[in-house]
Amino acid sequence: MLHARATVREELLDEVFASTDLSVSMPKYRIPEKEHDPRHAYQVVADELMLDGNSRQNLATFCQTWLEPEVHRIMDLTVDKNMIDKDEYPQTAELEARCVHILADLWNSPDAANTLGTSTTGSSEAAMLGGMALLWNWRARRKAAGKPTDKPNMITGPVQICWHKFARYWDVELREIPMEGDRLLMTPAEVLQRVDENTIGVVPTLGVTFTGQYEPVKDVSDALDKLEAETGLNIPIHVDGASGGFLAPFTAPELVWDFRLPRVKSINTSGHKFGLAPLGVGWIVWRDVEDLPKDLIFNVNYLGGNMPTFALNFSRPGGQIVAQYYNFLRLGRDGYRKIQMACYETAMYLAEEIAKLGPFEILYNGDPKLGIPALAWKLTEDVEHDFTLFDLADRLRVRGWLVPAYTMPANRQDMVVQRILVRHGFSRDLASLLMDDYKVAVAHFDRHPVTSPLTEEEAGSFNHS
Repeated sequence: MLHARATVREELLDEVFASTDLSVSMPKYRIPEKEHDPRHAYQVVADELMLDGNSRQNLATFCQTWLEPEVHRIMDLTVDKNMIDKDEYPQTAELEARCVHILADLWNSPDAANTLGTSTTGSSEAAMLGGMALLWNWRARRKAAGKPTDKPNMITGPVQICWHKFARYWDVELREIPMEGDRLLMTPAEVLQRVDENTIGVVPTLGVTFTGQYEPVKDVSDALDKLEAETGLNIPIHVDGASGGFLAPFTAPELVWDFRLPRVKSINTSGHKFGLAPLGVGWIVWRDVEDLPKDLIFNVNYLGGNMPTFALNFSRPGGQIVAQYYNFLRLGRDGYRKIQMACYETAMYLAEEIAKLGPFEILYNGDPKLGIPALAWKLTEDVEHDFTLFDLADRLRVRGWLVPAYTMPANRQDMVVQRILVRHGFSRDLASLLMDDYKVAVAHFDRHPVTSPLTEEEAGSFNHS
């Protein structure tokens, strides 16, 4: 009998929540004095993560939130590989190089087999490398001409925060084209108003953060070609293709935005967005070898091997890069096209359904020729509404949906917009469930009009990721 009781007690203590470790709260802001059973430590962390939102319902983020089981297995195989140690992990380095050449080919490089590029920890780092190359090349041209190099500027449309960081970190004047009226993107005319001999480059965005639309890269390039013919001023282009770089080649191949335009000197993209790789990988590719200044390349003797490096970060994981290569092999052009077009079709379906609800005006409906698989809308103007988009976003959170509402940047801070990103893993069935909840939320405000509208700060700020 005593033995049986002891066995029952041991079985109970073996149950994780009956353990002495979990019977009291573990310290949160200091390291514990003693070690804990790995199951118990894991359970504490896993329980806290339950309080996060469901990433699959996060319709604000551009980042991939659904991965095939094989990708998880690849991440397990590569969790210990340091991407910078190319001497120790030469095959991982080879897979990185293959990805660069694949992207160069996708973007119609004139010499894809010999192009230069690198992986990064995300498209923001890749964008900064592109900006640095523009700045170094501009300085070299100015020095060769005996001209000063103290007042560089860069021209962009409404951009993501990484370009503001670049401008501040490297002391470059950012001439960000503000929104005006119904014009929410960069235009050739607005670019030409701002260029001068100190312009290091123009940066159109292939998938603007605020609406998802593509900026007109070819029109801007044509305008700069004409400017050079008239004045001799040669202004290069870097394309921020964080999202569109993995979309347009498959879903709008006739759209000319890439290395088919000689003025496009470099392109960055995000592997962990529409490249479908796990979080933590971006890419940059230069058109020609001379477009990447040699001064930005470091030859490092590291752990027994000499290697060139030109990323900002040093040690970084190799798994996301290997997973990116897996996606290229697994999907091919046809697979990427099927996945991305399914996302576009869902985005256009949502745009149609939201427009039917009445109080909304669609700004962008997810047309693959015009932008990324997303949609953006505002409340119809000159009409009294029973709620704001901030109230609506807050109401949708009750069901777990993160559908951001936010104010536009200068000079349209008066415009409040709501936006949905449709990513791989967000099915038509999930979209119909979202629309059910959307209708319920609107009906709720019909019955209970808001008397004290939420502010942007109260509703939660816009996710730029």
